[in-house]
Amino acid sequence: MGGAILVVEDEPAIQELIAVNLEHAGHQVLRAANVPEAEALVREVLPDLVLLDWMLPGPPGVNFARQLRTDQRTKDIPIIMLTARAQEQDTIAGLESGADDYVTKPFSPRELLARIKAVMRRRAPQLTDDVVEIADLRLDPVAHRVSAAEVWGDHVFVEERTVDVHIRRLRQALEPSEHDSLVETVRGTGYRFRRALA
Repeated sequence: MGGAILVVEDEPAIQELIAVNLEHAGHQVLRAANVPEAEALVREVLPDLVLLDWMLPGPPGVNFARQLRTDQRTKDIPIIMLTARAQEQDTIAGLESGADDYVTKPFSPRELLARIKAVMRRRAPQLTDDVVEIADLRLDPVAHRVSAAEVWGDHVFVEERTVDVHIRRLRQALEPSEHDSLVETVRGTGYRFRRALA
């Protein structure tokens, strides 16, 4: 299950290589060659992850990473810094600017995809195909199935009116196992799967 990934890279050949591999892996790719282009894209579409080159024309990538981290709307977007700067102090500076991971050039596309998956698994587990298990509640995104023993039962009529009906029934079904508090209402957005029992 892919997400929308913003690639901020000024070298066209590297940007194309990354974009092709991401698209092949099922991700939607947004492209920017500098920070102003990236800012404009983020205003339009909130990406699920940002691949950010350190050395860009104009403001450097570390400045954009700090900017993303200080904005309430973008503070939780995972960031992977891409750079030719391989010194220890550069890695530290990149991570301290807000990056979740730091990949030095040259890199293999397979390693980059593995790092993207690892970062998304930590920061946005809903965007991976991995099964999520919390307090004996199992969420399988590929099968679109949540289970805690038997959630829906064998004979059930599922209402088609609204998501709210499904969530109410899900919470009722989860009450006996005390997992109902893991399904949290987010005002103005919808619902989310909480990581810990209240």
